[in-house]
Amino acid sequence: MLEIFEPNREFSKNARIKNMCEYKELRMQAEEDFEGYWDRLAKEKIDWFKPYDTVLDESNAPFYKWFDGGKLNVTHQCLGRHLTTRKNKAAIIWEGEDGKKRIITYLQLYYRVNRLANLLKNQFGIKKGDRVVLYLPMIPEAAFAMLACAKIGAVHSIVFGGFSADALRDRVQDANAKLVITADGAYRRGKPYMLKPVVDEALKEGCECCSKVLIVQRNFEEIDYVPGRDYVYNEMIMNESQHCDPEPMDSEDPLFLLYTSGSTGKPKGVQHSSAGYILWAQYTMEKVFDVKENDTFWCTADVGWITGHTYIVYGPLAMGATTVMYEGVPTFPDVGRWWKMIEEHRINQFYTAPTAIRLLHKLGADEPKKYDLSSLKVLGTVGEPINPDAWMWYYNEIGGGKCSIVDTWWQTETGGHMITPLPGATPIKPGSATFPLPGIMAEIIDENGNPTPKGEKGFLCITKPWPSMIRTIWGDPDRFAKSYFGDCKKDGKPVYFSGDGAMYDDDGYIIITGRTDDVINVSGHRLGTAEIEAVLAHHQNVAEVAVVGRPDPIKGEGIFAYIVLKGEEDSIGEEIEMIQELNKQITKEIGNIAKLDDILFVPGLPKTRSGKIMRRILRSIAKGEEITQDTSTLEDPTIVGAIETLVNR
Repeated sequence: MLEIFEPNREFSKNARIKNMCEYKELRMQAEEDFEGYWDRLAKEKIDWFKPYDTVLDESNAPFYKWFDGGKLNVTHQCLGRHLTTRKNKAAIIWEGEDGKKRIITYLQLYYRVNRLANLLKNQFGIKKGDRVVLYLPMIPEAAFAMLACAKIGAVHSIVFGGFSADALRDRVQDANAKLVITADGAYRRGKPYMLKPVVDEALKEGCECCSKVLIVQRNFEEIDYVPGRDYVYNEMIMNESQHCDPEPMDSEDPLFLLYTSGSTGKPKGVQHSSAGYILWAQYTMEKVFDVKENDTFWCTADVGWITGHTYIVYGPLAMGATTVMYEGVPTFPDVGRWWKMIEEHRINQFYTAPTAIRLLHKLGADEPKKYDLSSLKVLGTVGEPINPDAWMWYYNEIGGGKCSIVDTWWQTETGGHMITPLPGATPIKPGSATFPLPGIMAEIIDENGNPTPKGEKGFLCITKPWPSMIRTIWGDPDRFAKSYFGDCKKDGKPVYFSGDGAMYDDDGYIIITGRTDDVINVSGHRLGTAEIEAVLAHHQNVAEVAVVGRPDPIKGEGIFAYIVLKGEEDSIGEEIEMIQELNKQITKEIGNIAKLDDILFVPGLPKTRSGKIMRRILRSIAKGEEITQDTSTLEDPTIVGAIETLVNR
């Protein structure tokens, strides 16, 4: 059984939710008066231009409507309403990888957003409902563009700056976007890289909808300009007024599209609404991170992902916080970069991915000791389950044994946190997302819709709608209903299925076992890859691990593990000894059925620039299949070839 870590008592005294009694009281309120609970939050958190008529309309499920009839503007929620009390407060602290720094106050941000909003309207004819694609690095102008679109009612769709021209083209076409906002380039690993040429390639053909490109000069690199299509942001923005009235938006008007990969291979344009999304973004910032007025909050994600949307831009700004943006990688110029930034900016809440934690643990386990990290109050993880070893290093070396770790479970589709500890209230277990937030009806059920017993795996479902949920897949409502409400039912009614498996432990804590499609069927036994990976990652010499299935003529599937070792590669003899140790560990903690059929020690794993391990590529390599996926978006595209060479040697 995992050790339980109680919240820091001194922290709990001033936390917004101070103990489990308060948490349970809020959960009970939501269960007993579901609509009343959300009604109170909406009236408390949102500055409405016009009050809503109904809290929740379920008449056309699963196309739910929240706060129908209400009018608001998300940019007013994030900026305009703060000007009387916070105009001189830092809204964004930005640091470039090359050392450049910018501090932007709420008043300065308000003016910059207004100027860009006016530029979009006056020079590019962008109006309410139009789609604008943002293909930008981690620079403040990315936040300006998001908020400027929201100000005038345009729908932004951010495409991660590491995606290829083909990926960008697909998203521009699907959204039928009128404008692309990009930059000449940015910095990564100490070197400039270019974005504008990717846009040029993407728009060469098939994107007749998009006739204009607005370019932010970040690097001031020499780039090609297409006459009549390309415009320079830096030159045009100064001619626009810094005053712009916000467009009144209906609660259910779309705020943004964010494309995710789907099982069919065609990206899905996840559509989020205005009111429900911004309500939950603000609420979870307040409750999950317990950010106070003078705190400085840092989420290390990219704005190209939902984490960056909700917890770099919209959530922090809606509650009037100071949010940090960083442009580059955590290891430049050395592995102490992030810890140095925490010390310099006196960061209070730090939110990152387990992949980054494991990387920094591997490359510089003792590096945090060189820096003063005492300003930290809350640590967070996002994106995947965190293994206990990485959790303990994070807790002890970064948090000094005094900071709660909020291990947050949520998705692009959910808009914000769903299952997570509360730092002042929840006794936490390494590797567990713990319990649902009040108002979130998350349940683990079996194929018949019945609750699963403790210790038994099931399907993680949300059995009641919530305000920040996905509204539809852009242009494909049938796919939306089938993808998210077609697999699981409770009491005969379809419910939202997350695609994740989970189970309750003996104390009722929720353990995420991984995607249900990340399952290996060994002799009829279904084994979650996340569970196997967690056991392997516990070994003292393992830095990172990814497990996939490999066809087996007898068992159906065997288990193939890719392992990155800490330090230098071992000799062949030592590798054989370690394979024996790992299988002994697997047998002990899961059972003989989970013994590894193949182990390959590799120099690294194929990851996107956001840190996600591309298991589809690893499955293809294990099966001896040709790699058909686009590898240009990987953090290190050469790693695929290196792994293939090792497999074929």
